[in-house]
Amino acid sequence: MFVIKSNTTEPAEGQVLLAEPLLNNVHFGRSAILLIEHNSTEGSFGIVINKPIRTNINQLIEDFPYFDAPMYIGGPVEEDRLFFLHTFGDIPEAIKVMDGLYFGGDLDVIKSLIISGQANRNNLRFFLGYSGWEPGQLKKELQENAWAVTDTDAAQILTTPHKALWQRLSRKLGGKYQYWSMFPRNPRLN
Repeated sequence: MFVIKSNTTEPAEGQVLLAEPLLNNVHFGRSAILLIEHNSTEGSFGIVINKPIRTNINQLIEDFPYFDAPMYIGGPVEEDRLFFLHTFGDIPEAIKVMDGLYFGGDLDVIKSLIISGQANRNNLRFFLGYSGWEPGQLKKELQENAWAVTDTDAAQILTTPHKALWQRLSRKLGGKYQYWSMFPRNPRLN
C-alpha cells in the first residue's frame, strides 16, 4: 500500500473533494464532491457530482416538465430531498458556488427554463441527497488522507462524463496524486 502525504489545500466553497482510491463505499467510492458550504463552526455541506442514477426527475415529481438528463446521488443524507446545480445566475434564491455555477433557487423558474428549452443537461443537474460533515469532521478526514481538495470550473463539472471526472481531477492534482487516477478499482484483480 502506498501512502500519500495529505494535500495542504484548505477546503472552501466551490472546491471539490476527491475520495482516495481505496475508499469502497456506494456513495463515496471514487466520488467527486462539490463543496457548497464549508464553515469551521457549522461543518460542511456538499453534493457528489459524479454518481448518476437511473431515475429521471419526471419519475419523482408529478407534473414536472420532461427533462432528458440523469439524476445524481448527492450523498447519503436526506436522499429523499431534491437539490440542483445550474448556470443561471439570475434565479431567485440561488447560491453562487463559483463563477458560472449556482446551487438551488426557485424551482418554478427552473421548470420554466426547461419548458422553454433553455435548460439542458449541460447547464442543469438534479441530485437526491447531500453529503455533510460536522464541525471538525472533514478536517480530520483530510488529515487521514480520505480526501484530496482540488479546484475546477463549472464547465468541467457539467460537461465532463461522470465516469471520467474523478480520474481527470485526480490527475489535475499532480505529483503523487496522479497515481490515484491510475489505481485500479479492485487492486486484487491485478
